[in-house]
Amino acid sequence: MRKLLLLFLFTGMAATAQQNLTLKQATSGQYQEFAPKSLVSPLWRKDTKAITYLSDNYASLMQRSEAGNWEETTLVTKTELATALKSKFPDETFVMQIFPYNYQWKDKSTLQLEVSGKNKMYLVLFDADKKEVKSAVAISADAKNQVLSPDGTTVAWLNDNNIMLSGKVEKTVTNDTDKGIVNGSDYTHRQEFGINKGMWWSPDSGNLLYYRKDETMVANYPLVQWDARIAETKNIKYPMAGMKSEEVTLVAYDIASGNKITLKTEGPAEQFLTCVTWSPDSKFVFVGVLNREQNHLKMNKYDAATGNFVKTLFEEKATTYVEPLHDLTFVPGHNDQFLYRTEKNGFEQLYLYNTDGKQLKSLGYLDVVVQDLLGFDANAKNAFYIGTADNGLERQLYRVELSSGKTIPLTTANGTHNAIVSTDGTLVLDSYNSTTTPNKVAITDLKSKKLTEILNAENPYKGKTVLPKMELVTVTSADGKTPLNGRLIYPANFDAGKKYPVMVYVYGGPHAQLVTNEWLGGASLFDYYMAQQGYVVFTLDNRGSDARGRDFEHVVHRNLGVNEMADQMKGVDFLKSKSFVDAERIGVYGWSFGGFMATSLMLDHSDVFKVGVAGGPVCDWKYYEVMYGERYMDTPQENPEGYAGNSLIGKAAKLKGRLLMIHGAQDPVVVQQNSMEFIQACIAAGKQVDYFLYPTHEHNVRGKDRVHLNQKIAEYFDTYLKK
Repeated sequence: MRKLLLLFLFTGMAATAQQNLTLKQATSGQYQEFAPKSLVSPLWRKDTKAITYLSDNYASLMQRSEAGNWEETTLVTKTELATALKSKFPDETFVMQIFPYNYQWKDKSTLQLEVSGKNKMYLVLFDADKKEVKSAVAISADAKNQVLSPDGTTVAWLNDNNIMLSGKVEKTVTNDTDKGIVNGSDYTHRQEFGINKGMWWSPDSGNLLYYRKDETMVANYPLVQWDARIAETKNIKYPMAGMKSEEVTLVAYDIASGNKITLKTEGPAEQFLTCVTWSPDSKFVFVGVLNREQNHLKMNKYDAATGNFVKTLFEEKATTYVEPLHDLTFVPGHNDQFLYRTEKNGFEQLYLYNTDGKQLKSLGYLDVVVQDLLGFDANAKNAFYIGTADNGLERQLYRVELSSGKTIPLTTANGTHNAIVSTDGTLVLDSYNSTTTPNKVAITDLKSKKLTEILNAENPYKGKTVLPKMELVTVTSADGKTPLNGRLIYPANFDAGKKYPVMVYVYGGPHAQLVTNEWLGGASLFDYYMAQQGYVVFTLDNRGSDARGRDFEHVVHRNLGVNEMADQMKGVDFLKSKSFVDAERIGVYGWSFGGFMATSLMLDHSDVFKVGVAGGPVCDWKYYEVMYGERYMDTPQENPEGYAGNSLIGKAAKLKGRLLMIHGAQDPVVVQQNSMEFIQACIAAGKQVDYFLYPTHEHNVRGKDRVHLNQKIAEYFDTYLKK
């Protein structure tokens, strides 16, 4: 009787619990309520066979070790860390709601952490075994871009546009009062070319290298601030395509003497300085010097003490563009050898060079595109990396022998592998997911092949909601030969005898991939929400998108949108071949480059697309910035036909369907002028268009307001496409 009652209660609860997603769940649930269980911030302890990660409640740092048979134990709690800090700083109040998730292992026992006090931030070195604070450097709570020196004694940080040093050395490195002079910022060259930092300590901690960006000559661009009684203007520096750009130099600051040496990166003032790397002996700096045209890269070597140019190691040229994205990686124990990543031979792969500029070995493997270089084994005989497989759909772990170039795939299960390798190269922690697997985590011994399962996540939607069917599909591109990856999500309660409206979700531009063999197929929960509302939801990664190699992407050069649209229309042909697709009710939605694509499709193929939503769209590439825009389009002066051909403003008169354009009024990436000029062109052409502005948001709508955004998009499709 009890079993029957429990069965009744269980089935009854399941029947009532499995509802469609709410808009709030569709917006944030993918990363919260419905996130598959995983390890948070996993890292191998250096020079050990132990893995660490945060506990489920984020209150402790957990450990599993080979010596402990991989059983979970608590290594350090946030309380123990707070107690140790309090003993060193008795007058400070530490704000520690969770154990610091961005910890690093400096050595096998020392953790590097950032901890917030009441009015200061502390960069801490903590002995995890002894539960003691080894050292801590206090900096301003408002500090930005803080970087701890390799010896752990001094922190370089930004106070607005100037560099400060705190700790063993207390100095003001720069003191520029003109806000147009920006020192040490990672927002140099608008963070293109893989730039994610603006300051580099030398390995011996004796020098600090930093970007000095002069943007005084760049035009001011006004962003209207609406919260004042009388609206005010906030000016940003925005170098538009074909106009004056910033001028950047690299400066080496000697910590002991205070002397500053500017590297003699001779050439035009508006070139780009990339791939910035110290030599292991701290004597030289390597810099990738890229011309503004972005078709000629020189990998140069400079003397850090004098700033003098030493030599050009090698050069890269292209008829389209060269795009350096990664610093050099020196081979441990070999100060004269480094790995360089480039797509010069068709796919971004690894090459072994010496510091004389000689290529020692090509380490590429088939058509694999390197996604993440993980490191080396104990003797630096092999390197490990995550790379693509199955036409970019998958991510697999590979090992390559540096001397021979022999490459071995270390993972084989179809899907997406996110692996980290122990410092001796003998153990792998592999987090794996696919369209059918939420998440599996296991430790593999590469010598014995023994696998120890750590976690096997359950389907987080089970008993809560039923997600519509999703399948990965292949469409042949407009060139008649290239296979394209697509994703088709069927409507809820699918009936093959019915006809359904379609929402095409599109991005289509470089450095983005929407379709992958991972959980949910790479889709957002909003896509599944729309399918639950009765739509076919379709996405296609056209030529020009990421993870398929140089030639696949470079078809966009000087003609953004042309080949991308041609491929998207092949996707439409695929949709029309399905008996359940209502060819008279096809809509399109995209943001940023996707907003440009959505509007382009609404204009160039107005007989096909009846409804469109375009967020933050580039409407004329002459209004976009130098670094990204000129890479793909050249300048308006060099390519007037290309700029005219893909201008949405010039095509406004072709609009037939219902178009909703959305923009953030504070957008510093795709400035609002784009959509305003398009709206004005629609007015002049007598075309009706819907427009919505988010007054306080930048390039995307984030936080709680994103629910509002998704509601607006869903209601727009329901109003004009679903009926």
